[in-house]
Amino acid sequence: MNALRFAWRSLWRDFKSGELAILAIALIVAVGAISAVGLFTDRVERGMERQAGDILAADLVISGRQRAPDSLIPDAESRGLRTAERWSFASVVIAGEASALADVIAVSDSYPLRREVRTAPRPFGPQEVASGIPARGSVWLDARLFAQLGIEPGETVSIGAAEFVAERVLEYVPDQGFGFANLGASLLLNHADVPATELIRPGSRVTYRMLFAGDWDKVQQFRLSLADSLAERRGFNVQSVRDERPELGAALDRAGRFLGLAAVVSVLLAAVAVAMAARRYASRHLDAIAVIKCIGGTQGFVLRAYALQLLIAGILGSAVGVALGWLAQEGLVSMVSGLLAIDELPPPALTGAMTGVATGLIVLVGFALPPLLPLKNVSPARVLRRDLDPPPPSAWLAYGSAALAITALLYTQTRDLELTGWIASGALVTALVLAIAAYVLIALIGRLRGRVGVAWRYGIANIARRRQESVVQMVAFGLGIMVLLLLIIVRTDLMSGWRESLPQDAPNHFLINIQTNEVDAIRNFFEQQELRSPQLFPMVRGRLTHINDTPVAQIRFSQRAQGFVEREANLSWAEQPQPDNRIVAGRWWDESEWGEHLMSLEADLANRLGVDIGDSMSYDIAGESLTFTVANLRTVEWDSFSPNFFLQMPPGVLDGLPATWITAMYLPEDQRGVLLDLMRLLPSVTVIDINAILMQVRQVIDQASRAVEFVFVFTLLAGMTVMLAAINASRDERRRESAMLRTFGAKRGVVLRGLGAEFITLGALSGLLASMMASVIGWILAERLFDFPYAGSGWVWLAGLLGGGLGIGVVGLLATRRVLNQSPLLVLRQT
Repeated sequence: MNALRFAWRSLWRDFKSGELAILAIALIVAVGAISAVGLFTDRVERGMERQAGDILAADLVISGRQRAPDSLIPDAESRGLRTAERWSFASVVIAGEASALADVIAVSDSYPLRREVRTAPRPFGPQEVASGIPARGSVWLDARLFAQLGIEPGETVSIGAAEFVAERVLEYVPDQGFGFANLGASLLLNHADVPATELIRPGSRVTYRMLFAGDWDKVQQFRLSLADSLAERRGFNVQSVRDERPELGAALDRAGRFLGLAAVVSVLLAAVAVAMAARRYASRHLDAIAVIKCIGGTQGFVLRAYALQLLIAGILGSAVGVALGWLAQEGLVSMVSGLLAIDELPPPALTGAMTGVATGLIVLVGFALPPLLPLKNVSPARVLRRDLDPPPPSAWLAYGSAALAITALLYTQTRDLELTGWIASGALVTALVLAIAAYVLIALIGRLRGRVGVAWRYGIANIARRRQESVVQMVAFGLGIMVLLLLIIVRTDLMSGWRESLPQDAPNHFLINIQTNEVDAIRNFFEQQELRSPQLFPMVRGRLTHINDTPVAQIRFSQRAQGFVEREANLSWAEQPQPDNRIVAGRWWDESEWGEHLMSLEADLANRLGVDIGDSMSYDIAGESLTFTVANLRTVEWDSFSPNFFLQMPPGVLDGLPATWITAMYLPEDQRGVLLDLMRLLPSVTVIDINAILMQVRQVIDQASRAVEFVFVFTLLAGMTVMLAAINASRDERRRESAMLRTFGAKRGVVLRGLGAEFITLGALSGLLASMMASVIGWILAERLFDFPYAGSGWVWLAGLLGGGLGIGVVGLLATRRVLNQSPLLVLRQT
């Protein structure tokens, strides 16, 4: 209790006297930044995930060949969720003497729960948002069906045993399958009209979908409850946007990486700021502890008192930081609510606040506690001899606690052990490189002392004389500047690289179900229309039967992998990998291996199936069993919207098997009419309009870009705190040096210019090092984490050199100008 009372009283006294101010400010800013970043990015990510879920027409979908249990609907509604149903099946549509195969989509009145259905009054006419679903007795047909049947809107068509009015053109359905298995044209039908068609009978192949939407947390709770409801039933898939749309899932993953990078940066800056502030705080208490020991204070009392003081400061600072972070993210949300294209962000999660408090305590224990532990060893004789400093903390303790704290902090942000290891290793390597480079640069500039004026000679001499302290400051400055430059790189170069991966002329139409004898006709058609002839890709359908000679029916897969195994896959062949594919394991085949039974497999699918290089996979293709050896694994840029395949083989392997062809192209809005002519020329060719999906992916990119912009403000504040902590760490020594110089006759202006020269030099050197590391790390992030090329730019080096020199020079002078305002006599007496 005595230690607690002393800790509380001294804490309040230190706050009033300003001795604890830097550590407290660093902690509050750090926790505030982390809380704001964590809360805001969590809300944005969940909001983007939810908004992206609009592409499923719901937040959650249960699909299967049989209808999900009826009990799920009242259960969902009791939780405050909205429900709808969607059935789809193939049927022939007849108009007079013409007929066409169509994918019939029957929906209930509440469909869609997310997004909207769009129609047009005529084929390829202006699109309009539908106010509901087709009225009973009418249907909406897509433009392909109108072309294949040769009819106009308002005419009658037959579906099964019933007749319907083809009222409007169906342009867009949110959950229209984009996979290549969806080869038929589509029509939308009122769910109540299905019995009249008499098409659904025992044994009919129908895909049933039950849709749910509502509050995000309630949807997630309902999803967890489905494990019990569907535990004894097989054949049901619980779908999310990442499962249904890999191209949109890839965009969401990249957005999460961009936002996660900003959060991790704030964590690292927080640790550096608190460590610098704690060193100065410990050095300022040496005299006070010597006096405490002279009047009977024990080592245990000192250790308990200052540990409790640290704990109280951590709790209070973390609480204030979380409160500021909460307010900041609310203000941030109100600022960007009209920009994020998200209808409503989910409320802040309590876990974000808890993470902020935990972060504050981890930072204190890992970075502030080690400098304070030697305080218990302060000698009482220090009251007579000010040079009796306690032994420094053990290197293993200091660096070990820092490493553990960094690892813990990073893991709270990434939730990924492998990524945490890479980032922690990268931070350690960066700090070592900065320290070594700082030593070298300090040694080099020491040779300039005799070639410059008095002020610069004094500033450079200070850097060289306090070499160890200067290295620490350069590392701190360098980390701060590097992080700021890195965030600018992320915001500009990397985000631009992401946008360039999805340019304005990205393919917005797919042509599928092209027969081999129609390939030349497709090319000739586009030449006649004076349009660029698209590249066509072959495709053969097959079903996976064995992996390493083990039937797939005997292998237990994850839900996502099971869906791939149960459906037919698209196999293609290619001489070279596509430009947006990257080989990550194995090698691509050369011309001498054409015709061999090799396979190139998408890396994520390989991971889900548990397959690696050298494994074999057998497929049933048109009744023939073929076995392939996995030769390489590759990543695929699904969000490039180019034709891509999970499975590819060398040329000559699939010759003679029934194949169709696929291509993708970009058509401006005013040229879409040529597609109607193409469908009339080749009725079997299916045209898929993916403009809506492109728009959704671009929204995700824009949202991530704006989120990084605003997160940058908080990280900038954390970076400035690092620099202020580094400057204040040597303020007492500068105060004594200034007093000595003025005592020996130096004018105030000379001392001030000398300090300016010192900080400008430190800032310029730190900026140079920071530019180098930011460029290297930017390249690594672009190539390894975000998967697109990094061009780099010379402005990074210029900004680092000039910004570091001028910025730290100005901040340093502002932070230390008070040392010149104190009486030299008073300073020398205190010393």
